[in-house]
Amino acid sequence: MHRKYMDGFIDAIEWIAAVFVGCVVALTFTGVLLRYFFASSIPDGYDLSRMLQGVLIFWGIAATSYRGSHITVDLVWGLADTRWKRNIDIFATLVLLFVVTVQTYTLFDKVVDTWRSNLLTYDLRLPTWPFTALTWTGDVCAVLLIAIRTWRLIFHPDEIVEDVQLKPVE
Repeated sequence: MHRKYMDGFIDAIEWIAAVFVGCVVALTFTGVLLRYFFASSIPDGYDLSRMLQGVLIFWGIAATSYRGSHITVDLVWGLADTRWKRNIDIFATLVLLFVVTVQTYTLFDKVVDTWRSNLLTYDLRLPTWPFTALTWTGDVCAVLLIAIRTWRLIFHPDEIVEDVQLKPVE
């Protein structure tokens, strides 16, 4: 039963990352159309797209880290047998878990500093700390998903869903 909830949690994080992709694309597309056809711009469009891209990156880290679809170097892994491949995967995931956990811890200071400084956008005077907090939340989700991946790699390797690799056309 807990597997169903974990898979739902993983799917929700992937959907949230997809929504942020859509927001960045819509904001960029609308901004280009306004500039090109109406010689106008979205107030704070640059700041909003910049901050949303930061949010998108960290939520994307969460989604790709669980699926194992991030950039990897498989030179040694490709030559190893099945047992060593699993050991390499566990080691690499533990290192990733450590690095992202430290990153999440340090990013929290940035959230607090941004909130205390009351930094606002130029045009609309929107506070920027919610975007930093959203970025940090994506990083927290990355830690949770990497921890789930690590758990599954060690105790339930059959539950790992790897990213589908594209095969060359023959």
